[in-house]
Amino acid sequence: MLHDAVVNLGPWSWWILGLLLLVAELLVPGVFLIWIGAAAIVVGALSLALWDTALWGWHIQLLLFAVLSVVFAILGRRIYAGRGQTSDEPLLNRRGESLIGRTATLHEPIAEGHGRIRLDDTWWTVVGPDLPSGTRVKVTAASGRDLTVEAA
Repeated sequence: MLHDAVVNLGPWSWWILGLLLLVAELLVPGVFLIWIGAAAIVVGALSLALWDTALWGWHIQLLLFAVLSVVFAILGRRIYAGRGQTSDEPLLNRRGESLIGRTATLHEPIAEGHGRIRLDDTWWTVVGPDLPSGTRVKVTAASGRDLTVEAA
């Protein structure tokens, strides 16, 4: 059935596949199907010109489609990667790193290397030298949920 549809539609089958992939990109956005759809449309454009030639068999079409899909996906990733762009909020999703340099008072003493502080509205586990509660500490590093501190 699928073979008959491709034979009956000829080079237009690539255009239909390309448009279906572009519509799928609209329904399930992810900026990936657009590149595969573009590859199908390019193969469709070439098929319009080369359909009746002996060289333009189904295996050449599929090979070209696969190569173009990979090339377009790589180029598209480079285009949308935003290389060289700097963010106005570089620590937006790295909250622990945004706390480096801040000072706080130890709520629980650092015993055996671990204690707790409160910064803003969050309790943080701190790592550092043993210090009594009430000591002012400065955050020097962040690793996951743990902050490394030293006496301020």
